[in-house]
Amino acid sequence: MSAKAETEKKPEVETKEEAKPNIFSMFGGAKPKKEEEKPESEESKDSKDSKESSDDKEKKTDGGEKDDASPEEEADVHFEPLVKLEKVEVRTNEEDEETLFKTRAKLFRFDKDLNEWKERGTGDVKFLQHKISNKVRILMRRDKTLKICANHFISPEYQLKPNIGSDRSWVYNVASDISDGEPEAQILAIRFANKENAEKFKEEFEKAKEINK
Repeated sequence: MSAKAETEKKPEVETKEEAKPNIFSMFGGAKPKKEEEKPESEESKDSKDSKESSDDKEKKTDGGEKDDASPEEEADVHFEPLVKLEKVEVRTNEEDEETLFKTRAKLFRFDKDLNEWKERGTGDVKFLQHKISNKVRILMRRDKTLKICANHFISPEYQLKPNIGSDRSWVYNVASDISDGEPEAQILAIRFANKENAEKFKEEFEKAKEINK
């Protein structure tokens, strides 16, 4: 057989090399690369920062720091007044008098110009006797304001007259009432809570007339 035939019988040599396994991988080397770690998002950073700040606050609190100063540490400041006010004694002109009788009542004054009764006030009416002269006067002050609504001596000629249609009120003329400062003639009507108080007022009124004679 010729050389040409032998050449034809020989198997063809594969020119393409078979893929060989990586020899390093067989012995634990050249491990495949891991995926790169993704950067933290902005939200995770914010939550981490807030957590760290809260931890810092807790540490400060645990460390014994106090938010508010104790009362002992506060300064005790005392200021002296620039002007010292002296106590002024207020006189009511009743200091030299003795109260003989006192009761609640409502006082009215007759207005001649309008031809009608006008209320003067409600309060305590008192019979006051001066400790030196022994003269007796009627004094009445309004509730709350304590403004004087009746202030006159009980002259022997004064007469209490029953008010028409009422057994607990009296009407009488006063020659000189100084409740408004200046002496003034008045027609007054005084009304009480009940008949008993009205009768007691008349009894004391008559006694005062005798004392002032």
